[in-house]
Amino acid sequence: MNGAHDLGGMHGFGPVDPEPNEPVFHSEWERRAFAVTLSTGFLGKWNIDQSRFARELMPPAEYLATSYYEHWLWGLEHLLVQQGLLTPEEIEARVAALRNGETPPVPAPWTPSSAGRVVRPGDVEKLLSTGNPFRVDEDIPPRFKAGDAVLTHNTHPRGHTRLPRYARGRRGVIDRDHGVFVFPDAHAEGLGKKPQHCYSVRFEARELWGPDAPANERIHIDLWDDYLEPA
Repeated sequence: MNGAHDLGGMHGFGPVDPEPNEPVFHSEWERRAFAVTLSTGFLGKWNIDQSRFARELMPPAEYLATSYYEHWLWGLEHLLVQQGLLTPEEIEARVAALRNGETPPVPAPWTPSSAGRVVRPGDVEKLLSTGNPFRVDEDIPPRFKAGDAVLTHNTHPRGHTRLPRYARGRRGVIDRDHGVFVFPDAHAEGLGKKPQHCYSVRFEARELWGPDAPANERIHIDLWDDYLEPA
């Protein structure tokens, strides 16, 4: 991701202050937001990278002023409208009714033919535990092997990317080859899987953070072929 949505390594936000014994969900609406987002994803109208990219389209000021699951809801609303499953007017009508303490209007029911797959209660556990949907079983030769020195691209794409800003234009070493996976940048744009190798790349902390970083610390980042060049 880019811009305000790529918070990794950015300064000025104060220290990270973990919440002791933090619950999985802070309130019931967060639990429901999680469930609704996953269940609508099984309609097959978008993939997980498109879902992530949708959240990154949230205006920066709004993104920074809202919580994690508010980002999820914003992205889900965007996808539902984009795919024609709901209209902005239907959403606004429901929000207005809830604000006024009224019973919100119910949109026309979805059917398998109009909306896609239907996930029933007994299907959830099986669907969530079935394999890795991002690993691709194709015989694609790797560009690199363990021990190779690499240089990440210093690019700033407008779309979704899994190459963090703090690691762009930096030198690292291939630690291991994870195998062939869907390339998220293409997947998020609906351009197909573009399968390629994904590696664990090892970076020295000082390469990423400068000479004041501890000399004996390293970070590993999973990166795809298209992000890398020989160093």
